[in-house]
Amino acid sequence: MKRLVEKHPLAIRWFHWLNFPILALMIWSGMLIYWANDVYRIGWGRTTLFKFFPESFYKAFNISQRLAQGMNWHFTLMWLFIINGVLYVGYTLVSGEWRHLLPDRNSLREAIQVTLHDLGLRKGEPPVVKYNGAQKIAYTAVVLMGAGSLLTGLAIYKPTQLAWLTGLLGGYEWARAEHFILTMGYVGFFLVHVAQVVRAGWNNFRSMVAGFEIVNAPGPAADGPAPGPAAPTLPA
Repeated sequence: MKRLVEKHPLAIRWFHWLNFPILALMIWSGMLIYWANDVYRIGWGRTTLFKFFPESFYKAFNISQRLAQGMNWHFTLMWLFIINGVLYVGYTLVSGEWRHLLPDRNSLREAIQVTLHDLGLRKGEPPVVKYNGAQKIAYTAVVLMGAGSLLTGLAIYKPTQLAWLTGLLGGYEWARAEHFILTMGYVGFFLVHVAQVVRAGWNNFRSMVAGFEIVNAPGPAADGPAPGPAAPTLPA
């Protein structure tokens, strides 16, 4: 037999699906701004291994010559990003969902187990819980990254009016670099997150759309039914 198990509340699903396009559009509009002063690279001295980003990248995505448009979009979307983030954090605190999301003393060990399992280096299945250690660490890190993006963004948006904040972050150049690094962090998180969702399959994806997942329910024991409330079941 199979049964339905509630996994994600409606509010969490709404915040999740609203944040995805908001953040994606903020990254896009941020690229329109970054184009005007694309100074970051990987390398040393005059040797450059990779430049963020090659001219072919700007041409492929039609990014160049759109600075004003990028700024208008970015500063408008910033308010949606802030509102959605504040409501999400507020909901997790009021509802108690934070208990499932915050890392605990076992999270790092679980995260290592999950990573080794996903890489095919560990045969044992990771713990079957609502959020495993890797997810707790990743999702908490994303919330902190959101706060960091807001602070660094304000520091480079209003460096004179918010001089104390800009100075606290190391000055304008450092704040801009930190903002860029956080943005690249979001891109990396997106790629890993989507890969993990595909790997986990439809049942996991459905839990973030409909709020429930289908799990296999053990049959009744030989000496009678298992204790506890009955759960809705589905045909096998």
